[in-house]
Amino acid sequence: MINALSIDTEDYFQAKAMESVIHFQEWRQQESRIRSNVYRILNLFQKFRTRATFFILAWNAERYPELVRDIQREGHEIASHGYKHMDIYRQTPEEFRADLSKSKKILGQIAHVAIRGYRAPTFSIRQDTLWALDILIEEGFRYDSSIFPILHDRYGIPDSPRFPYRVRTPKNKSIREFPLSTISILGQNFPIAGGGYFRLLPYPVLHKALLKLNQKERRPAVIYLHPWELDPDQPRLPIGPINQFRHYINLHKTEKKLVRLLQDFRFAPLGEILDREEKKVSLPLVQISEEPKDLLGNLNHW
Repeated sequence: MINALSIDTEDYFQAKAMESVIHFQEWRQQESRIRSNVYRILNLFQKFRTRATFFILAWNAERYPELVRDIQREGHEIASHGYKHMDIYRQTPEEFRADLSKSKKILGQIAHVAIRGYRAPTFSIRQDTLWALDILIEEGFRYDSSIFPILHDRYGIPDSPRFPYRVRTPKNKSIREFPLSTISILGQNFPIAGGGYFRLLPYPVLHKALLKLNQKERRPAVIYLHPWELDPDQPRLPIGPINQFRHYINLHKTEKKLVRLLQDFRFAPLGEILDREEKKVSLPLVQISEEPKDLLGNLNHW
């Protein structure tokens, strides 16, 4: 089984936990560590002959276009993480479209490829922002990987499907969705996909969870990480106890855990995995209801 691996390519000061102390207008004044951290990841991927999807924040691409080209030269997929790293639920549809279109144009001009994939900052496509899917489709994106099928204070649609599916919107348009990986226990979905969950879970637990997905459920996992998660020496900022825990926990363990993951499992970019899944079997179709309280109401042949 080949799993999907993705890197949400943002700097430490652009993370959700930092927005209360570092605003967008102050990004240029911060110490940037993204290039050294990304090259660290690229070296690991080269060593283990692994390719991934890099969901790149276009503000970084605009500042470091050579970094995007180096990622692409290594055979990785270039995808969009937006431009400003702003949660969709804090934007109007017009603002979201402008941010999305800007990111797609910048990445496309640098990489000279069609940008097919998108991941929302902080997985912020949730029940109140499903309108964003129509905009993604209209802007030419072929797949999204933003919906987390869990209950969380910031994101998630708990009752959405756990594995790749196709979403049909009220405008009768469709797009493929690659949700972040979970394990179902007693009817509840538990996240194992990456980020803070990757740093918190002991490796044997993560290993067992991926084996369950691959061998028992016969499904690919999708793993995500941020470059700053391999950087325990990054600046420590006064972001409050909850955000400090979420952002800084186990940074010193991430690289060793990633190495073990690359040794034990096979990975490829998300777009390739979706293409393979769709060739094997028709993806399940989810119809978004126009009723605001039942936005993922109808499951067709799921």
